[in-house]
Amino acid sequence: MNTSFQPDYRHMLDVLRNKRPGRLPVYEHIISPVIMEEILHTPFAEQIQGNESDMKEFFRQYCRFFREMTYDTVSFEICITDILPDHGAIMGGRPGPVQNREDFAKYPWDELPEIYWQVAEPGFDLLCEQLPAGMKALGGVGNGVLEISEDLVGFEYLCYMLADDPELFANLYEKIGHLMTTIWRRFLAKYSEHYAVCRFGDDLGFKTSTLLRPDTIRNYIVPQYKKIVDLIHAHQKPFLWHSCGNIFAVMEDIIAIGIDAKHSNEDIIAPFEKWISLYGDRIGLLGGIDVNILCNFKPDEIREKVFAAGQNFRRPANGYALGSGNSIPDYIPVDGYLAMIEAAQRIREKERKQ
Repeated sequence: MNTSFQPDYRHMLDVLRNKRPGRLPVYEHIISPVIMEEILHTPFAEQIQGNESDMKEFFRQYCRFFREMTYDTVSFEICITDILPDHGAIMGGRPGPVQNREDFAKYPWDELPEIYWQVAEPGFDLLCEQLPAGMKALGGVGNGVLEISEDLVGFEYLCYMLADDPELFANLYEKIGHLMTTIWRRFLAKYSEHYAVCRFGDDLGFKTSTLLRPDTIRNYIVPQYKKIVDLIHAHQKPFLWHSCGNIFAVMEDIIAIGIDAKHSNEDIIAPFEKWISLYGDRIGLLGGIDVNILCNFKPDEIREKVFAAGQNFRRPANGYALGSGNSIPDYIPVDGYLAMIEAAQRIREKERKQ
């Protein structure tokens, strides 16, 4: 831990502008509070479910973790899927609440923004109150267009809907786009001062291809993305897109709507160098350290691998921030995660002395 670290969110802004930051930033999409507790030696994760005093302490410790781990921004989002009535189909095993035209018509679309804000506003308010000096938040309204559709319909049933009722399929994505822009508009009006970077995650692929056909993504999902990216840019904020999987078939389409940076990579799909080679001259790229490295190697090996890889990525990439290729869930060994952070700090120190 580094209690004397002075964060500066402007380093992350440089990454999103695809400029080389003066100091290598570290970035994570999500870090499990269970991991945070173990590193800070302080139990606090369950306080997010408590009263206002409990929640305030949660965010104090949450922000403390990011600062002491030498991040310049605090990653935090509250997901739309968490408030959807009868949600959960995204996890598989059952259809969601919208399966046909009748379901679509009776779903409480107009009520969803207010339901979201009843849940989300206390958390966003307390996070902003607890941000340390020099730090801003990164994230915002969680979930992307495909993820919300998967939660409302179920992936298998989305495929049936596209074949059986393409008009309903189109209406669904238009409605999701409207829902997202409505929620994002209020978020940006209230929290722009405290958020340096806006982000949502939407996993469009798996190991070998996109989940839906590329043309389906281009025709139904990308137009909804553009509405949100345009709205975020209108508030003078950069947009970071997180998406897992083999999504090379639609990357040019996503870049064309104006994303500022991309996160998520798996070495089994493509080495991070490929992302840099293809897109590093146009957008910022974050991550690069495959989660399997953090899970399967000893801390000393991780330090050396990350120290070498981070320097290799930073040389050709303009905007680059080091971190895992996905996230830090609670099964990641704490020693492995800390070894990655220590390697990033070692790169910073080496560069400082040059």
